[in-house]
Amino acid sequence: MSLATPTITASIFLSLLLSSILPTKNSTTKNNLLTMFLVSLIPLSLLKENNETTLSSQPLISTTENICISITLDTLSITFIPIALFITWSITEFSTWYMSEDPKTNKFVKYLLIFLISMLIITTANNMYQLFIGWEGVGIMSFLLIGWWNARPNANTAALQAIIYNRIGDIGLIVMTIWLMSLSSINFQELLQQKTSALPMVGLIAAAMGKSAQFLLHPWLPSAMEGPTPVSALLHSSTMVVAGIFLLIRLHPTLDNKAMTTCLIIGATTTMFAATSATTQHDIKKIIALSTTSQLGLMMTMVGLNHPTLAFLHMTTHSFFKALLFLCSGTFIHSLNNEQDIRMMGGLHMTLPLSSTFITIANLSLMGTPFLSGFYSKDAIIETISNSHTNSWALLTTLIATLLSATYSMRIIVSTLTHFPRTKPRTHQETKTVTPTLFRLTLTSIFIGSLIKLSATQTTMTTMPTTTKLAALLITLLGVTLSLDFTNLTTPTKTLKTFFNQLAFFNIPHRSLTMKTLELSKKTPTELIDLWTLENSGPSFLSHTTTSMVITITQQKNLIKNYLTTFSTSVLILLALTP
Repeated sequence: MSLATPTITASIFLSLLLSSILPTKNSTTKNNLLTMFLVSLIPLSLLKENNETTLSSQPLISTTENICISITLDTLSITFIPIALFITWSITEFSTWYMSEDPKTNKFVKYLLIFLISMLIITTANNMYQLFIGWEGVGIMSFLLIGWWNARPNANTAALQAIIYNRIGDIGLIVMTIWLMSLSSINFQELLQQKTSALPMVGLIAAAMGKSAQFLLHPWLPSAMEGPTPVSALLHSSTMVVAGIFLLIRLHPTLDNKAMTTCLIIGATTTMFAATSATTQHDIKKIIALSTTSQLGLMMTMVGLNHPTLAFLHMTTHSFFKALLFLCSGTFIHSLNNEQDIRMMGGLHMTLPLSSTFITIANLSLMGTPFLSGFYSKDAIIETISNSHTNSWALLTTLIATLLSATYSMRIIVSTLTHFPRTKPRTHQETKTVTPTLFRLTLTSIFIGSLIKLSATQTTMTTMPTTTKLAALLITLLGVTLSLDFTNLTTPTKTLKTFFNQLAFFNIPHRSLTMKTLELSKKTPTELIDLWTLENSGPSFLSHTTTSMVITITQQKNLIKNYLTTFSTSVLILLALTP
């Protein structure tokens, strides 16, 4: 790799940092992002297979480990940098229209840039310290951006929920870092050459589960839809949620069979559960959010099957059509007076024809329609699972998730675009500001998969039965057919809906468990401190002390009857003896 690659990467970081610090207009920031995206394509064009460059500074802190700034430029980082820049550029341009009525739009865009910088730090980090800085950076920025409209209680709650769930995963990353500091090395080149023990692997998987919203740690992701739609688009496409999967892909050589089996089980469970939950939602943004969780579970499954390259391929294609889905949903919401319930939408193909076309293409790409971007990664994943030796559980759940993804995607199309309008739209229509952004993302959602296939190295052909080859397509068509019946189902099964609805299913950990914890914490100080400590050190202590002192200084034994009897007897004897 030539010297131009590190120079270009350093200039991109510097430009982003200056854009986020200096007071610049949104149009200038947008143009800067466009320029950086075009420049980042130069290293990508020079990239060769298995080519890697590492840049390290002089040690900044000298302890048992020499802590320095170290950047690695390999296939993963050089491929992801232009993707993140392209999507952030598109979302920034969309934000100028979507957030035009917000009084602090410039501050909002700068937050988006810091979000991007934190993700690029994770992408290019060559040691655990540097990765941890970017890891915490995306967590802090997600808290600030999800709670951007802080006058809304739900937004504040969602921001707190996101930071708490991520903190649970961060504990695992901290445990792993401490273990590496004590018994191994924090530098990735040295770390990747050795197999680690169970403790850091548990921490690594926990960190990925929290950040990438895997099963049991996923409820924060649908709740994060309380933030502005551009935040949701950036959060779900090229930052934050893919950071956990990217960490697993980066450190994949260190995973042993038990760790990969754990990833396989977690990913397969997540992809099916999230896809099922998405069919029970009515909020368009929550449906797309649970779709993201399902796709992240699919990537985790690929990591568990020892195919991190396919996980990264799906991450790449998923970024474009997921950003497009969110931005199109933002257009619908903005045009319907902030209405997000798909049951209140309808007939939008008449009022918003371009956005309707774009969201249809994005949903078809999500379903894995042949020759769209999602097809090349999703079809390859299902074929790989079909040919693996541990495919029983993973294949079944993946096929169910594929069927359900076609169901909820078609449900979005049918509910929002067809039939009659159920909400009066606002006066403004699609503008020149928003249309080019959606058009760019649509082109990438169509052609990026083909470009990757043309540029990829040819691999050995695998023979398989025709039914296995067509399994993904057949399941998708079945899902589309079921969705048409599902949209006409006015009274779905209440038990199924309650169980798989994300908010209802998690009543136990979110409400019951929380109330039990609060009740226990209330009883602990009340009974342990007040009734025991204070009682024994206060009234009980004084009463025991006083009783002992009374017994010591007097002969009185509080025997009133005996005293009275003795006194009366003495008086009677005295009277009898007196002449």
